[in-house]
Amino acid sequence: MAEELKTLTARSVKWNLIDRMSSQLLYGVTGIILARLLSQEDFGLVGAILVFQAFASLFVDSGFSFALIQRKAPTRLDYSTVLWFNLGMATLIYAVLFVCAPLIADCYGGDGRLVPLSRVMFLTFILNASAIVQTNRLMKKMDVRLVAASNAAGLVCGAVVGIWMAFAGYGAWAIVWQNIALNAVKSLVLWLASGWLPLLRFSWQSLRSFFSVGAGMMTTSFLNVLFQNIYAFFIGNRAGLVPLGYFSQADKWSKMGITSISQVLTSSFLPALSAVQDDSERFARASAKMNRFTAYIVMPAMGFLMVMATPVFHCLFGAKWDPSIVLFQILLLRGVFTVLTGLYNNYLIALARTKAVVGQETLRDVLALVFLVATLPFIAMSREGDILFGIRILLYGQLGASVIAWAVMTVKTAKVTGRRFGQFLGDNVPYLAETVVIGAVMWGESLLIGNCWTLLLVQALTGVGMYVGVNLMLKSVIQKEIFAFIRGKKSDFV
Repeated sequence: MAEELKTLTARSVKWNLIDRMSSQLLYGVTGIILARLLSQEDFGLVGAILVFQAFASLFVDSGFSFALIQRKAPTRLDYSTVLWFNLGMATLIYAVLFVCAPLIADCYGGDGRLVPLSRVMFLTFILNASAIVQTNRLMKKMDVRLVAASNAAGLVCGAVVGIWMAFAGYGAWAIVWQNIALNAVKSLVLWLASGWLPLLRFSWQSLRSFFSVGAGMMTTSFLNVLFQNIYAFFIGNRAGLVPLGYFSQADKWSKMGITSISQVLTSSFLPALSAVQDDSERFARASAKMNRFTAYIVMPAMGFLMVMATPVFHCLFGAKWDPSIVLFQILLLRGVFTVLTGLYNNYLIALARTKAVVGQETLRDVLALVFLVATLPFIAMSREGDILFGIRILLYGQLGASVIAWAVMTVKTAKVTGRRFGQFLGDNVPYLAETVVIGAVMWGESLLIGNCWTLLLVQALTGVGMYVGVNLMLKSVIQKEIFAFIRGKKSDFV
């Protein structure tokens, strides 16, 4: 059983990485083309809509997908009940937002363009709701290949639609219809290829059985989404749609890495953790291995990308989005703590400690709120040639809140998993130190090389080469096991 779980978990990690890498490649290419063709205001319009979409999406699922994964053996009736609930909530929420579209426009100076844009964009609620359970079933079985295929098909179709509309001059509509096409095709592929059909039944008893985990996770998700999107709301409301466009670009490109890593960890590790939730010794060993694996990936990924931010933006977008670069770097640094705290929440979810998750998320969000209130008066501030001065102050405040919250959450989570704070910290420190030293070398290269493409290539080779080389010299067990798995050899990966 233990060997089978290790194999399934390693295979799940592999396919999740393939899924995320291919998805981000397709999404990234599309995003680069759209960023070159569309204006800052176009992205600001869509960014304003996405604030409301993020909140409403929470009520579609209500945290039940986490409850399904946490449950050891959900039945067909369980899956069917959650599916019908999701579709019903999605339809209801869409109807409410359709009517309230003019009020959304009023939040951004009464811009009438937001009314039709939002009414079409919000159709993604229903499309997403139809795919949640299908995806969840495959994740529960640690069978990610079909999920990866559906994501790729959706991204390709969305890219074709979005790019064609951008070239045709449809502006913000290109992004809206890109999202519609993406979600429609993804859902269609899952339904046609998964081989699973729901029962035409709905069980209140089944739904109620998920409330203890689902309600707690919905509260956690609500708080998380609130403090991920409230900044965009205030930026658009106070500073305007053009600054919001710059922020939206920085936020989108930073989240590509941050969200991808978090999703890979959750979808790969949470089922495995749930399977050993009753064995405290195995759980402690698994959490230690997962901590080190996460640090091995996230530290260089975020750190090196911060150093390479300027050549990345210049090569991909020219100078059009230069004001977004500093915002992008701050968000990446904050993302390190986002990934780590998300990983720690997985440990608590696997142990059904949803109250602890809610408590930790509440702490993090209270801190974020305190720093938000403190920096709120500065959001609209600008200097000559710098319209984002106040927004940077806002983001530095949120970075400080994330650091404090991470420290407190680490102490509490370590106790729950049967380990000490020093052990949790020790899992991260070696990879952080390597990233800082190698990042300094990469930064020095930026002082010597002017061409953005040459600099980007040299920095990438330096970062990857030195990082792998240093870990070879230090005989990193995590790196050894990752390479063994890539070569197809047996590896005690988790």
